[in-house]
Formats: sequence, C-alpha cells, structure tokens
Amino acid sequence: MDVKKFDTVEALNRAAAAEIIDAVKGNPELVLGLSTGNSPIGVYQNLIADHRNNGTSYKDVKTFNLDEYEGLDGNSPQSYRYFMNEQLFDHLDIVLENTYVPSGIGDLARNCADYERQIQEAGGIAIQLIGIGTNGHIAFNEPGTSFDTLTHVAELSQATIAANAKYFPSPSDIPNRAISMGIQSIMNARKVIMVAFGQSKAQAIKEMIEGPITTELPASVLQNHPHAVIFLDSEAASLLSE
Repeated sequence: MDVKKFDTVEALNRAAAAEIIDAVKGNPELVLGLSTGNSPIGVYQNLIADHRNNGTSYKDVKTFNLDEYEGLDGNSPQSYRYFMNEQLFDHLDIVLENTYVPSGIGDLARNCADYERQIQEAGGIAIQLIGIGTNGHIAFNEPGTSFDTLTHVAELSQATIAANAKYFPSPSDIPNRAISMGIQSIMNARKVIMVAFGQSKAQAIKEMIEGPITTELPASVLQNHPHAVIFLDSEAASLLSE
C-alpha cells in the first residue's frame, strides 16, 4: 500500500482527483470504477472544476459503479444512479450510455453476471475509487464476505443500514440488500484509490493497514493489491503508527 497523508480533506480531495485527471489525460478511453456516499463527493467536485476550467474530456471514458440498492431504479433520489448523475455525470461531457451502475431491479442473479461481463468486455477497470466503512467494508462487502466474490447480492449489516439512514425518508424505506461488486471484482482493478477522512474512520484504517488480512475487515485485503493508494486526512490517519 502507498499511504498518503494530508492535513486537510480539501488537500486530500485535490490530490486524489489529480490522479484520476492525469490518468484520463493519459488515456482518454480510460475505464474508471466509481463509488458513492460522502467519501467521493469532494473528489467529484474537483473533477468537475477541472473539466470546466481546463477542459479535460470524459467523452470516451467508461465508468462502472460499485453498487446499487435492491428495488430502486435510477429515478429514485436514493438510488446510486441518481446520485452519480447529480454529483458527477450531469456536469461532465461523459456519454451516459458509457456509465454503468448495477441494476437492483428484476433478476438480480442475472444482473450480477451481466455486470461482470460488461466490465470484462470493457477491458477491465483501470482505476477503482473506493471509500471504507467504519466496520471496514468496501462497496457493500460486509465483514465475513469471502475474498473471492465477484458482483453479487449483498445483505447489508445493521451498521451499514444505520449509517445510510440519513439518505432515506424513514427507516422502513431502507433496502436490506444491494447488488455490489465483490471483493475480487475490486481487486481485479489495476489500481485502487481509497479516500478516507474523519475520526470515525481512524480505527478501520489502522486495522486495514497494520492489522492482519482477514475477511472480518474486508478492506484489509488491499494489503495484497499491487497498486493500492490510500488518501487520508490527519484524523483518519491519527491512529497509525509512525
């Protein structure tokens, strides 16, 4: 792992975005893996600002998102397709047909298989952007998930459901399952960029970097990735040994 520490979240976001921008400039047909939630928003804001100010083009880029809730279509404000359109895609020159988000509607097993096939047909993911949950999950791969999983239907832990409750009108509206890229799907990316900030992530970060590789902390598998770059602010890095 290449661990990069920054004094502020703003500096972290600029640096992580710069890696993606440089990669897109180097390969205009780059295949990007993207994530949702609070962690990547600052990175996306930097990508948008660069596109507007410097003209970096995404018209030939393809993207694959990590996950989507069961039962939500792209018109639902709580869906990850809606999130991605609002937070990133609508502000770039990217072709929406080249942006892929798993479908949580219909035959979920077939949707999972189709998603893996689409990734492979695109040539695999060059850079995968991820965050980390307080329990060490990556995407919706909760503790106990096998490291060899590909895109699958994931049961969400109560901790994850509680963490995402703020995005839903009421607790009864929160799905208990999602389609998620598996741990092996993430590890198949040629480069993984993780962004983590805030004191709430500090313990998971310490265990991920300094602890044993274990399915009880899914993110710890990144110790085995040949090109994982971890972007941390001072709070998320606060428990790491010097």
